[in-house]
Amino acid sequence: MTEKATGSGIPEKRTLLQKAADALAVTVATGFFSGYSPIAPGTAGSCAVVVLYGIVPGLFLWRWVWAVWIGVFLIGARAADRCIAFWGEDPGKVVIDEIVGMMITIGFMPLNAKIVVAGFVLFRLFDIVKPPPARGLEKLPGGWGVMADDVAAGVYANIALRLGIMCIPWLTA
Repeated sequence: MTEKATGSGIPEKRTLLQKAADALAVTVATGFFSGYSPIAPGTAGSCAVVVLYGIVPGLFLWRWVWAVWIGVFLIGARAADRCIAFWGEDPGKVVIDEIVGMMITIGFMPLNAKIVVAGFVLFRLFDIVKPPPARGLEKLPGGWGVMADDVAAGVYANIALRLGIMCIPWLTA
């Protein structure tokens, strides 16, 4: 039985619970709809973290922030899986991977606006270039592949940002 898809790509013939789960998955996977940006949705998803930093700056210094990363990763992988089912493999609207990657980039840093902007630039660079093993991680199945390469880019960007802080002292001033 084939289900007729709506304009959003989500099948029409779904139970109310399935529709609610799909709506929640779309909300999470698109980073509260930042992934619907018509220009550079991945960059828009990364910007969502910059905005979050502006609203709650202490969030990324919290000593249990790694637990938040793991939670966002696991929930994001599941949401991405659900969205892949109706949008196809690694859809551009799914930006929860950029969000977790950017969170990892600036995690445990002496945060100020310069560090956040430098982290944003570094993360976008590593996310686009995808040095090994990041590119290979994309091949993991479903939501795992969507999320894992951006986690690797976030780790690379975090390391590069730490080296930058050591070499460019005015970043922390």
